[in-house]
Amino acid sequence: MNRNRNLIIGGSLVVAIALLGVGQATLEGVALSQTVRAPVFEIDPFWPKPLPNGWIYGTVIGVTVDAQDHVYIVHRGVQGAEAGADQNPPLAECCSSAPPVLEFDADGNMVRAWGGPSETEEYVWPASNHGLGVDQMGNIWIGGNGGGDSHVLKFSQQGEYLSTYGEPRNAPNSSATNHFGRVADIEFDFAANEAYFADGYANKRVAIVDIDSGEIKRTWGAYGNTPDDSYQYVGERRGGTGWSADDYEEQQFRTPVHCAEPSNDGLVYVCDRPNNRVQVFQTDGTYVREAYYAPETLGDGAIWDIAFSPDPEQSFIYVADGKNARIRIIDRQSMEEVSTIGTGGRYAGMFQAVHSIDTDSQGNIYATETYEGRRLHKFVYKGIGDAARHQGATWPSRN
Repeated sequence: MNRNRNLIIGGSLVVAIALLGVGQATLEGVALSQTVRAPVFEIDPFWPKPLPNGWIYGTVIGVTVDAQDHVYIVHRGVQGAEAGADQNPPLAECCSSAPPVLEFDADGNMVRAWGGPSETEEYVWPASNHGLGVDQMGNIWIGGNGGGDSHVLKFSQQGEYLSTYGEPRNAPNSSATNHFGRVADIEFDFAANEAYFADGYANKRVAIVDIDSGEIKRTWGAYGNTPDDSYQYVGERRGGTGWSADDYEEQQFRTPVHCAEPSNDGLVYVCDRPNNRVQVFQTDGTYVREAYYAPETLGDGAIWDIAFSPDPEQSFIYVADGKNARIRIIDRQSMEEVSTIGTGGRYAGMFQAVHSIDTDSQGNIYATETYEGRRLHKFVYKGIGDAARHQGATWPSRN
């Protein structure tokens, strides 16, 4: 294994203690209890407010925040006995599946709900809706990671259909210029009038499109390489099928490419989810650097989504790590992890699979859960302070 790289192992901390006879368990306890200077958060267990009409979420697969600090989510709905009131005849008084797109104000009130397949076939709703983004006009863009989801839809804030970017129902092709390959997320560079697609669940690229026309302007793969759908990963070349902790410096993104987030200073941060790394580029695709977090994570991988702190310097990156059930707090300049929030579990501030993440103008974090989590969390920003290396569920103090 090549050790000469910018390798940052999330969840580990070197503790310089030279006390004779101190056991390994004691050393680990010191590491976990060490105080660091970091952003501090507190879960708000009462946000958002209960939905009307007996509605419930399915897997909450995407979240974004607009300039007015309104929070939008897209979810996949519920079926069967869980949505008993939707059956004909009704199976039970509770419950009904909420519309796919929900908008909340800063206080957690639901403002509007809309979305779903077109009754007039005006557009093709994703087979499996995924990420969403909101542009400078307040329009909502929605991707999908199901079979045939080779397009992105654009709607007004009120849910009026506006455009389809990319031709639906196409097979994956990272060289295509007329369609995409299961777009995982959408972000924007408003000054350049460009949208960044994490393209994604089938293709192996970042695709930058014109906000007005949806035309693809440029694409790139890992390290700025040309995307290559035929690429064999290290494990495959060794006769295996999956990723292993020896497979560093893979020359292509490993699907899903789960986010592509432009920063204020002209960089782009890409979530190479199952490769457990964030790669950083200039906006023309020139490779800058990479960092690995929890690099021995297998399965779904560790890098599910990122969001920046809202200060002008965007000093911190928040990494949603769905497999390890936490949000990692990263110093953006050094790319070093300073603390984490969240932990595995079913209560407020705990995760089953934290999936998407965004921040508002006050520094609060909004995070969704997929699979059986099916929740939207708000972590209230409390400022920079003394924090535990792992802040856990960040429940409010009882004092």
